[in-house]
Amino acid sequence: MDDGITLKKLDIFLTFMRTGTLAEAAEALGLSAVSVHRAIHSLEEALKCPLFRQEGRLLVPLPSAQVLAEQGQQVLASLDDAIKAVRETAGVYSNQFKLGALYSLTLGTVPQLIAGLKLRKGELNIELSLDSNTVLFNKLKALELDVILVALEPGFEDPDFITLPLFEDDICLAVPPDSPLQALPQTNLDNLNDATFVTLAKGFATSQDSYRAFDKAGMTPNVVMQVSDIFSLISMVSAGVGLALLPRRVEAVFENKIRLIPLAPECQVTQQISMVCLASRERDPRILSCIAECRSYARRIASK
Repeated sequence: MDDGITLKKLDIFLTFMRTGTLAEAAEALGLSAVSVHRAIHSLEEALKCPLFRQEGRLLVPLPSAQVLAEQGQQVLASLDDAIKAVRETAGVYSNQFKLGALYSLTLGTVPQLIAGLKLRKGELNIELSLDSNTVLFNKLKALELDVILVALEPGFEDPDFITLPLFEDDICLAVPPDSPLQALPQTNLDNLNDATFVTLAKGFATSQDSYRAFDKAGMTPNVVMQVSDIFSLISMVSAGVGLALLPRRVEAVFENKIRLIPLAPECQVTQQISMVCLASRERDPRILSCIAECRSYARRIASK
C-alpha cells in the first residue's frame, strides 16, 4: 500500500463526501478548506486515479469516489470493531473490572471498597480474585487483574507500578483463647523457642512478615504445618495445632477463636496495605474510579 494512503486522509475524504463542500468538511473537522483540499488531492495521487472532476470551484465526485466512500466506511467500521474487541480482550475500557486482594482483606477492606466503587461506577461488573502477594503481582503484570490490594515491603518503589497506601497493620502473636499466653500484654518471640508454629505458604505477605519477626527475635521457629489461606491458619491455631503470627485486622472477626498478643518492640513488624496498579494503565477510567475510592477509604481509616 502506498504510504500516501492514510486513515486520516480517508476520514477527511469521507467527511467531504458526506458534507458535499470543502467549507462544510473543514468546519466539521476543525481544519482549513485548503487542508481538506490538499488531503483529497494527496489521496488521489496515492491511489493513482482521479476521484473528482473540477467544475468551477466545485469538486464533483466520480464513480471511483463513490466506490472509495462505500469501501472506506466499511474499513473504518471494521477498524473500530477491531479496536473495541482488542480492548475488551485486554480488559481495557470495558465494564469488567478485575480486582485482586489478600484473603485477610475480605474481612472489611474489600467489601467497603467494592461498595464504594459500585456507587461511583454502578455499571462495573466486579470480579474478585483472592490469592497470595506473589500470585497477585504476577497476574497484575500479565494484565489478568486491573488492581490489586496487597502488603508492600518497606521502601517498595517500582516505576512500573502506581501505589496508594491504605493503612498499616501490626503483626501479632495468635494463640488459642484458652492459652495461658493470652494474658500477656506483649511477647518477645525468643521466649517461644519450644513452641510449635503454623504459617502460611511462601509467597503470602503474612508468611514473609512472620519470618521477618522471627529473624528480629533471633529465633528459628518450629513450623509443623503450612497452609494456603489465612482462614485455615486461624482454624489451626484455634484447634491448638500451633501458634501463628497474624495481622491485627483479623482479631475483631475471630476473637472467639483466637487471641492476639502484641509483639515486643524489638521484634515488631508492620504491614503496609496498599492498592497497586500498572503505571501504564493509570488513566483507565475504571482504575481512576478505584484510585479515587481507595483515597477516600484511606482518609476514613486515618481519621478513626
